[in-house]
Amino acid sequence: MRRSREGSDHALSDPLVIPNSASLGQRLAAKILYILLRLLRLTWRIHFSDPRGSLEAGRDKPFIICVWHNRLAYAMYAYRDSIKPVSGRRLAAMVSASKDGAFLVEILRAFDIEPVRGSTSRRGRQALLELSRQMKAGLHLAITPDGPRGPCYEIQDGILSLAQVTGLPIIPLGCASKRKYRFKSWDRFQLPLPFTRCDVEYGEPLHIPRKLNDADRNEFRAELKKRLDAISPE
Repeated sequence: MRRSREGSDHALSDPLVIPNSASLGQRLAAKILYILLRLLRLTWRIHFSDPRGSLEAGRDKPFIICVWHNRLAYAMYAYRDSIKPVSGRRLAAMVSASKDGAFLVEILRAFDIEPVRGSTSRRGRQALLELSRQMKAGLHLAITPDGPRGPCYEIQDGILSLAQVTGLPIIPLGCASKRKYRFKSWDRFQLPLPFTRCDVEYGEPLHIPRKLNDADRNEFRAELKKRLDAISPE
């Protein structure tokens, strides 16, 4: 893949944006949802697979976890039951600065995940800088490449820019379950049903050069989607 002088300058730029805070109703709803997820987890049979030893490598250096937006329910437990215990590192995740993002922030905090507010369209550059600071503090980073508004299963520039700025490898996180409920949201959000088996797999790491031209960027975007799709069956 060719490199050019065009690098992280392609990263997100935006004016100063103050993220929305969670309302009282959102905080209460988040607590209820957290309790529901804890109860469901007692019934799920989760199988974790890390054939390339990405988590062990994460003991020495942070990485970027990349998961489709509609697999967030699985990803919470991938962190709590697998990533944190094996690598010994906490996680910082990019969350939209919108009102919906404020709700998700409350869920992430309940799972001991550090939220960083921003998205491709709002507060992107500020979020990249904050995530870089979290990396320097030793935390893994996480981002949903098709969030926060989609299109579903389409890689946005944010994940590539984050990898360019930090120099960290992207670890695709694949999640699937035999029985699940699909919400009628833009991402067709998945919630595993009680007593089902959930499969969580850590895919092949992808390293993004600091300097990319547009053609290379498109090639890396296609490659990341390919790796995610390979371990995220519908």
